[in-house]
Amino acid sequence: MSSPLNSDVYLGLRQQMVDSQLRARGISDERVLAAMLRVPRHLFAPERSRDQAYEDHPLPIAEGQTISQPYIVAIMLEALALLPADRVLEIGTGSGYLTALLAELVTQVISIERHPSLADSARRLLAGMGYDQVTVIAGDGSRGFPETAPYDAIIVSAAAPGLPPDLVEQLAEGGRLIIPVGRDDSQQLQLIYIENGKPRTTLRELCRFVPLISDPSRDQ
Repeated sequence: MSSPLNSDVYLGLRQQMVDSQLRARGISDERVLAAMLRVPRHLFAPERSRDQAYEDHPLPIAEGQTISQPYIVAIMLEALALLPADRVLEIGTGSGYLTALLAELVTQVISIERHPSLADSARRLLAGMGYDQVTVIAGDGSRGFPETAPYDAIIVSAAAPGLPPDLVEQLAEGGRLIIPVGRDDSQQLQLIYIENGKPRTTLRELCRFVPLISDPSRDQ
């Protein structure tokens, strides 16, 4: 797993992030808070941005993507109410930061990234950190990954114009999906819970994510 806390020179900054950006703003899931204290966000950031790694804003990475704001990440993780035995599908690996947080919280993570270069770098970094319960796949995640469905939880780090039915169908009974829905200027997190085989939707916080892009050739 991640490096021992007492050897991490960034520990103080992470502790400040957890205390001032998360706990003070209402994040109360102790497992989520502990995971965000353990995972070194700066290692997932480009060298030029590492001095900002624990500030309360997204960080740009390659391919026009970002590492999401810590507060929004914590909101999404807390909303999913993850259990250690859960199997989670992540749409949009990006840097691998959220993937690492998921690996701290559950037993199996399958993560899909449409940019092969990002998938490769995240895969190497996560493996080097000892997250052997993570599988990173380069491909189109807009329709999920039915090969290993159903999932206890699905988390999407890109905004869809509407709720993707393929993702809902890949949830187990009692499964949860958190996803930003909307256009560039108007997005909102939606939490979907499967109860008696039917989805129940709760509208959550306003947000701003890069768009979820699908491969149009799959519709041919």
